[in-house]
Amino acid sequence: MIGLSTAAEVRAAEDVLLARTREGVLMQRAATGLAAVCLRLLGRAHGARVTALVGAGNNGGDALFAGARLAARGARVTAVLLDPDRAHPAGLAALRRAGGRVTGPEGPDGLDRADLVLDGVVGTGGRGGLRPPAAHLAARAAAGPGVTVAVDVPSGVDADTGAVDGEAFAALHTVTFGAVKPGLVVGDGRGCAGTVHLVDIGLGPHLAAPRAHQLTDADVAAHLQPPEPGDDKYSRGVVGVVAGSAVYPGAAVLCTGAALRTRPGLVRYAGTAGDGVRAAWPEAIVTDGRPSDAGRVQAWVAGPGMGTDDDARATLAEVLATDLPVVVDADALTMAAREPDLVRDRRAPTVLTPHDREFARFGVPVGADRIGAARRLAAELGAVVLLKGDATVVAGPDGTAFVNATGTAELATAGTGDVLAGILGALLATGTPPAETAAAAAAHLHGRTGQLASARGPLVASDLVRHLPGAVGLVRGSATGSLRDSGA
Repeated sequence: MIGLSTAAEVRAAEDVLLARTREGVLMQRAATGLAAVCLRLLGRAHGARVTALVGAGNNGGDALFAGARLAARGARVTAVLLDPDRAHPAGLAALRRAGGRVTGPEGPDGLDRADLVLDGVVGTGGRGGLRPPAAHLAARAAAGPGVTVAVDVPSGVDADTGAVDGEAFAALHTVTFGAVKPGLVVGDGRGCAGTVHLVDIGLGPHLAAPRAHQLTDADVAAHLQPPEPGDDKYSRGVVGVVAGSAVYPGAAVLCTGAALRTRPGLVRYAGTAGDGVRAAWPEAIVTDGRPSDAGRVQAWVAGPGMGTDDDARATLAEVLATDLPVVVDADALTMAAREPDLVRDRRAPTVLTPHDREFARFGVPVGADRIGAARRLAAELGAVVLLKGDATVVAGPDGTAFVNATGTAELATAGTGDVLAGILGALLATGTPPAETAAAAAAHLHGRTGQLASARGPLVASDLVRHLPGAVGLVRGSATGSLRDSGA
């Protein structure tokens, strides 16, 4: 699991470590790691053209010291000082000793020809968008041929929320120090950060236990174990599905198929689109009655395509009245937003799976702080909230949060949410992980499946169902090294 630490948590750990080390040691560690990543990205040092955009403060110092190391290896380094009077003096001296050039913001003639551009304008304490001329230089860097590398956090990105209020530096890579910051993996910040490289500067023992995480493939593999010799269909988990209608029968087929393909022991369908489910999935047990007639179930999925009329409301209330975990998705979210007491403080786990517009029906738009928004709704309702998006956020009532690292924009198509709901129901039915971990694992597997299904072109939701067994196999394989153990 990859911990996500806020700027305040990182600063507190730095303060402890700074008190125990010689002055400048942490900056030298950061600069060494930054220079090493830049060398890997460049593929060579001698003759490479590097431009560092340097602001006041420690991020500018990191960029200057890294530039000095690259210059000492033969790179042609130019530092563009946004505020010459406040540039880090020791870093500036080191760059000059190594043969680097220094210029002001009015004359960075090499920026448009640079092989690599370093963003050391502002760091984790920055608030708001870039100001002129930094915004102009960032735009030129983005339009130029060079690899763009942010120091710690792209300038203009809120380190904690990923919010971008104005212009921001668009990095292809971000080299972050000590811990991954939430703003690098969620919201608009995710798009600005590019590939994130973590440099260890010794903060680990002094960091508070993070309250937000990203799962890796190996983490999710632990919840997708293959059947053991003593297992039967009941020990593998029984999922109940209430989905679909005469208007939207496909939702029932997709949700049921996804639950089956995630490999529970049994799936029972108790909706109003039974004929379609029987035809598509003879493996499912179809009940032509109410959920209470379905038989033994260990978790329910309710909502995809079921409608919002009185019958649908009565069915949802019946499912939520059980002492079983329930996934509340799609139409069920609309009904829950009208009557929050249906889900508030259920004793059994409840997982709400809204996208932004569905989330807003509960009273407040998501806003720029996606983790904070999910946490607030989870605490208010006593439920787990899975907030769908480019980087799906999961939050539990106690503030535990996960940010998903897998997926593809190709998932933005009809029916993929029905598939996610089925996957999540199957994981909840096993009863192994806490509900928020099951939700995060489901989002991770759903994203991996989307990546696999879209490898050769655009996907439709039924492609996800077909590719689920392959995605489960790939994620399981990571635990033994056949797939890189990474969330990304």
